[in-house]
Amino acid sequence: MSKITEAFKNQKAFIGFLTAGDPSKEKTIEYILAMEKAGADIIEIGIPFSDPIAEGPVIQNANIRALSKGINTDDIFDLVTTVREKSNIPLVFLTYINPVFYYGYEKFFKKCKDVGIDGIVIPDLPYEEKGEISDIAKNYEVDIISLIAPTSKDRIRMIAKDATGFIYLVSSMGVTGVRSEIKTDLNEIISEIKSETDIPVAVGFGINTPEQSKNISKIADGVIVGSAIVKIIEEHGDNARPHIEKYVTAMKNSTII
Repeated sequence: MSKITEAFKNQKAFIGFLTAGDPSKEKTIEYILAMEKAGADIIEIGIPFSDPIAEGPVIQNANIRALSKGINTDDIFDLVTTVREKSNIPLVFLTYINPVFYYGYEKFFKKCKDVGIDGIVIPDLPYEEKGEISDIAKNYEVDIISLIAPTSKDRIRMIAKDATGFIYLVSSMGVTGVRSEIKTDLNEIISEIKSETDIPVAVGFGINTPEQSKNISKIADGVIVGSAIVKIIEEHGDNARPHIEKYVTAMKNSTII
């Protein structure tokens, strides 16, 4: 069982996201540790990219802020190394295939293992092209987190069958961002996934309130929250830590059924 899958054992997992380098490399380290202290079970770290097609305006803007300060992939590996001096929490990168390809698949995943990255989410990597990196990632013990969307339909079982770590279930059509209501029949999708695999299912895209988190935790194994945390960082910048801790604590508590 991978370290990521272990994080779901005997509990509903809360997964928090932030963009590396926003507002700075040093603050990213501080905020990752703050989320862990507040109860997060897994931290998702966004690698800034100029064309983050799955992201809404909040995370797009965070990417722009981070890139404008010159952060690069090696800087992000460095900050993960610093986090690992103080924490053993599962860490997952969220990025796009272009930065990984440009860095070099072998070099990238070896570096992930060296610094302690446990998994990776690549929203623009189709299932049919996953084989391009799956063996390399496996060799370096990095879980490729599979995404399943409301439009996956006939592909759900196919994607679920060889999933590792956890399955990222996209709650709604469109890009990331806060939503007041989630209308997708998540129950039906989760039931189909569970008929194929025992891998945990975490739901993301749009979740931002404790009530939403509590309701989803009743049917899923975990919740993923990104835009709401990134918005806190946008609003409070270098002084976001207490606000992040308060928010993550409330969201984690809501997953305890």
